[in-house]
Amino acid sequence: MEQGHSVEQLTQRLRTFADERDWQQFHTPKNLAMALAGEVGELLAEFQWLTPDESARVMADPEAGARVRAEIGDVMIYLTRLADVLGIGLVAAAQDKLTDSARRYPVATARGRAVKAPR
Repeated sequence: MEQGHSVEQLTQRLRTFADERDWQQFHTPKNLAMALAGEVGELLAEFQWLTPDESARVMADPEAGARVRAEIGDVMIYLTRLADVLGIGLVAAAQDKLTDSARRYPVATARGRAVKAPR
């Protein structure tokens, strides 16, 4: 079956997946956030002892690349499901955050600098 590539299509597919298995009862915001944190930890573990150069080339290694891709998939699944359960549009939330970051980090003062800006 051909699957769509939009966030909305992924959200619907995950909702259907959970509904078919009667998993909505387990998909509380707390449980989904904890699962998301666990998956992010597994993604971090793939990079833990790599040098910056090795981490930039991780996808060139078929085995490591496959693991990283799978972990990113897990992160995306839990993030998408959490946003759906909370009624948050992922793209809108990201766009809003980017707008706020552009305000906090104007190009003229932030270019080439990694300094945290005040809220």
